[in-house]
Amino acid sequence: MPSQPANQTGAQLIALQLESLGIQTVFGIPGAKIDPLFDAIEDTNIEMIPVRHEANAAFMAGAVGRLTGKAGVAMVTSGPGCGNLVSGVATANSEGDPMIALGGAVKRTDQQKQTHQSIDTVSIFRSITKFSAEVQHADAASEVMANAFRIAESGRPGACFVSLPQDVLTDSTQTDIIVPSHYSQPGIADSAATEEAVSRIKQSKRCVVLLGLHASRSTNKTAIAQFLQKTQLPVVGTYQAAGAVDITYYDHFAGRVGLFNNQPGDVLLRDADLIITVGFSPIEYDPELWNRHRCAIIHVDIEPAEYQLNYQPCVEIIGDIAQSLDKVSEAISEATLLSPIACSVLDEVATQREVIKHYPLTHNSQGFHPLTLIKAMQAIVSQDTTMCLDMGSFHIWIARYLSCFRARQMLVSNGQQTMGVALPWAISASLLKPGHKIISVSGDGGFMQSSMELETAVRLNCNILHIIWVDNAYNMVEMQELKKYQRYSGVKFGPIDFRMYAESFGAKGFAVTSAHELQSVLQAAMNVEGPSVVAIPVDYSDNYKLMLPRDNHDQDPVFS
Repeated sequence: MPSQPANQTGAQLIALQLESLGIQTVFGIPGAKIDPLFDAIEDTNIEMIPVRHEANAAFMAGAVGRLTGKAGVAMVTSGPGCGNLVSGVATANSEGDPMIALGGAVKRTDQQKQTHQSIDTVSIFRSITKFSAEVQHADAASEVMANAFRIAESGRPGACFVSLPQDVLTDSTQTDIIVPSHYSQPGIADSAATEEAVSRIKQSKRCVVLLGLHASRSTNKTAIAQFLQKTQLPVVGTYQAAGAVDITYYDHFAGRVGLFNNQPGDVLLRDADLIITVGFSPIEYDPELWNRHRCAIIHVDIEPAEYQLNYQPCVEIIGDIAQSLDKVSEAISEATLLSPIACSVLDEVATQREVIKHYPLTHNSQGFHPLTLIKAMQAIVSQDTTMCLDMGSFHIWIARYLSCFRARQMLVSNGQQTMGVALPWAISASLLKPGHKIISVSGDGGFMQSSMELETAVRLNCNILHIIWVDNAYNMVEMQELKKYQRYSGVKFGPIDFRMYAESFGAKGFAVTSAHELQSVLQAAMNVEGPSVVAIPVDYSDNYKLMLPRDNHDQDPVFS
């Protein structure tokens, strides 16, 4: 632990505490109310990374939390600095990503009067965090900080906000640093619940496993693989659970589900007589869409279920997910036979994968068919590649049809469906995995919400390939407006030369301008050491198929 001065400021105490907690990077933008802490961090081993927008600092901190399980840290000044954090903090909290947001505040004596940058930030953040508090005295700083980190990282992780008044940071204190001990998740679940779950699984004829975001933690991967191999149950995943199913079990994997109820996995869920959810939160995929008939549910998670009309588990196995699944696996003696519908659905998904593998180069004046782009992207994605997806109709195509091979290989925001997350997430992933290539993907609308961070990526020499699907529109909104109103409103915008734009930041820019260039340009951009951007025109004329009801089709509407 770093040595502590006999008398130090609140800022120095917090800086030393962050270092003692193992924080290696802090993302943020300074200002007069928070700069004592920025200054104090200069005397630690923490790397202070200035960013171009506060929301992106929160996105970066959230990505650190998702990829490491340890809270990332964003730090901004008072007033609009804190205001700009909101979307990033809400995203981290919804996605279960541990992160700490530190916000400057005016002096305590100024808080009850009209003054520069005075906002009740604690109240603002209370509804979008697990914990929101202000340090009211320098002597209380270490306690508030320690509790914020413990809360952010425990149970179902999330975001915490700590307000730091300017005078608290400059006041003197002799308080000791508090570093919480290592936190272990609750152990094996209640034996009675486990026994009932095993009994129900044995009696079931059409049991299906639905994996959620927290099933994709690397600590759960082995237990999930062993449970599936032992039971031979068909499995479905949410978008956020991408990578949770081992590639060797893909013959029983019915793909990913979310947003629109028309996928092969939705057929399995609709036909099920028992659904086992693992690490699932209803925010990932509304239960009213996939469980309209209120099928019996076994809820396996580190926290109790949040009840809804269409999510009322008959059994809750609460505790460490890996240990709980191991206990269930030990009690099951024989594998489950697949139902005729399960066999049919799995055959359909296997056929889809073959179709995508051999999908033709489909291109017209608007651009490439999404499945053409997925085939081209699949060719450059390896076991070591981490992918960060922005929000847009492109992310539905990728989340449904692009295969990935390990836990947390593909990062998706489906809780808040936040635009602009991909590039900031990729920057954090690159810092954490300096030897690996990071691919981030966005539409042209989402890219421009955080594209200023290209400068940050160049400054840090992040090994990122950012792919932009270009259609000059907010297309995910457009396709839903067309379905509801038969016309669109407020979604069209003008073109940008993304190659030149990227190069103006010092990144390497590419643009696909003809059909035969697609694979070669993608590979050239992939081979760049450092940040590169490639813009690819896309034809979204088949997007309406993403929303067509399955009831009128014998198979996934995209392939019918």
